[in-house]
Amino acid sequence: MNTLSGRRTRVLAATTATAGLLLVAACTSSDDGGSGSKTAAGGVELVKGGQLTTCTHLPYPPFQSEIDGKVQGFDVSLIDLVAKDLGVKQKVLDTPFENFKTGAFLNSGDCDLAAAGMTITEERKKNVDFSDPYFDATQALLVAKGSGISSLADAKAKKVKLGAQAQTTGEDYVKSQGFDPVSFESSDAVLNGLRAGQVKAVVIDYPVVQGWLKNKANADAFQVADNINTGEQYGFTVKKGNTKLLAAVNKALADAKADGTYKKLYEQWIGPYDESVASPSAS
Repeated sequence: MNTLSGRRTRVLAATTATAGLLLVAACTSSDDGGSGSKTAAGGVELVKGGQLTTCTHLPYPPFQSEIDGKVQGFDVSLIDLVAKDLGVKQKVLDTPFENFKTGAFLNSGDCDLAAAGMTITEERKKNVDFSDPYFDATQALLVAKGSGISSLADAKAKKVKLGAQAQTTGEDYVKSQGFDPVSFESSDAVLNGLRAGQVKAVVIDYPVVQGWLKNKANADAFQVADNINTGEQYGFTVKKGNTKLLAAVNKALADAKADGTYKKLYEQWIGPYDESVASPSAS
């Protein structure tokens, strides 16, 4: 994704004021009212005592979405491992995605880290420190079964009406290939646009498609026609210079990969695990 603007770079009309934050309890969260020490295991300093506060942007299944009143998903489960190592519980804040590029809520002390299926880019590295990559992500061309569309090149040749999520690397890529895509604000809107027939095909992150196709009704009606490798990798972010928390995140990721927890969570939230494509490569 090196020269692209970032997979989930969104320009939202939402307020960026701290007062506009929506606090959502993650599946392992606890509310201690801020009591307890702000220094966790390993000397990691937290913005609020007794909890690891995570900024995200909802919904983005299977990485994070609200299920049965709790924020759950692949990202949430991985950060739960970090919180466990630190001896605290995780709390999740739903925030505008635009702030993830600038690190605004990390710098203001609202959050300890950000976890939002976020692509690692050189531009973002100027404002935040990224963890080791935890996921290799490709784009997928999703079509209705029986559409006759076999690839992105085929879609272009047939002048298919194509959809993509606005301000993402998927949208950037299809534009670079000569498409004038219909832009949707969110991943949910992209998929709903395909389902409703607003577009005949969509290009969207493959892990999102994997999770969506776990639903039998979706799998019966739609299929992946093409996989597009744009070289994207996801990473978690911390405030620049927060070396102790970054080390804790990287250790939790390494331990999860070594003991099989990563594979288990991948299969739970995303789908069949193929190490050659699922395990993050070196950045």
